[in-house]
Amino acid sequence: MAAPVRSRSAGVGRDPESPLPAVPGASQEEIRRQNLGAVLRYVHLHGPTSRAELTSRLGLNRSTIGALAADLVASGLVTEEAPTTARRAGRPSLVVSPRSDRVYAQALSIDADRLRAARVGLGGRILDLREVARPSGMSAVDAVGPLADLVRDMERCVAADALLVGGAVAVTDTTRDADDRIRIVGIDGSLGAALNAELSAGPGFVAGDLADIAGLAEHVRGVAVGVDDLIYLHGGLGISAGIIMGGRLVIGHRGHSGKVGHMVVNPNGLPCGCGSRGCWETEISESALLRHAGRDPGDRAAVAEVLRAAAAGDRTAREAVERVADWLGFGVANLVNVVNPDAVVFGGSLRDIFTAGADTVRSRLDAMPLAVSREHLRLEAAVLGPDAVLIGAAELAFDKLLADPLNVGVAGQMGSADPA
Repeated sequence: MAAPVRSRSAGVGRDPESPLPAVPGASQEEIRRQNLGAVLRYVHLHGPTSRAELTSRLGLNRSTIGALAADLVASGLVTEEAPTTARRAGRPSLVVSPRSDRVYAQALSIDADRLRAARVGLGGRILDLREVARPSGMSAVDAVGPLADLVRDMERCVAADALLVGGAVAVTDTTRDADDRIRIVGIDGSLGAALNAELSAGPGFVAGDLADIAGLAEHVRGVAVGVDDLIYLHGGLGISAGIIMGGRLVIGHRGHSGKVGHMVVNPNGLPCGCGSRGCWETEISESALLRHAGRDPGDRAAVAEVLRAAAAGDRTAREAVERVADWLGFGVANLVNVVNPDAVVFGGSLRDIFTAGADTVRSRLDAMPLAVSREHLRLEAAVLGPDAVLIGAAELAFDKLLADPLNVGVAGQMGSADPA
């Protein structure tokens, strides 16, 4: 995916509902390719769409939309059918639909405690999903073999005429070592290279941070659709952020932006696994909530129990939630002053903590940030759940196809009923 060094396409490019801008000096072929991409991107994001709506939304004339749709049909990327119900007199406008059953991407995720692989059809529909546990101490590169096994198992169920157009993997940067200690790991090019070597018949994988990719999913298909400036905060073993500015994912040097969990908020606080002291994640992570509730900080399954107890009125659990929510609001207030987003979205375990302690979080935000940074701010709970990372990974994988559908024959390859 072509991108500047310090930013990455957020998977949606320009607003698909705005008229296409003129491209000075572009050839007719270049304009045609751009328009094909715009039509395909629109139906990918919005689902079955009439030619009349495409004409209105994309600012192209009816004959151009008709010709573009015909080209996409010929490429096997979309279908065209008459609407099932006629809404007005006259000839009905044909409906253009993505070929979700035929055109797909491979989306993988390496979470703190599990490995998942999905086949996601054009249009964002998850067609197949497999997962296995990730043992403590397993590195991201060591996870390549089990992930490849999941992919090969899925591919056995793929129709012979299916078209695989790309692959992407979302990776958490926080894991447990063999001694069950939490540690922070980097994400580098070795993971994508290892996957590509293991699955040499595939289209090639790109790798990205789990929070970045989940934030992309919420921006494209979740609670933040239409919001071009947002911070997505993801809670798990650690805390990280996906930051989208101007509709583009900000990834930083070598993809290491968004490590907000290691923003120091309490210099006299607890030591952090990164080697510093008083990092934000020592105050708002799952282990912090469990510690304040008098539970084993390593018992992740107990997080839901604490939240349920707090909702039921248990004093100790309620105080634990409010303490963590206060620190959550404290850190968000600082981020809001720095980034000035339109929305902050809470995902992973932070979704449930925010939901349980929303009043406390908002109290901090009413007091700390500058008025110009908070007056317009939306606080939202993520809506895509654990599938967000797979949906976001698929969006990365579809990006090349959506940018230039005519290159589908180069980017993709026909699936096989028996890849072995």
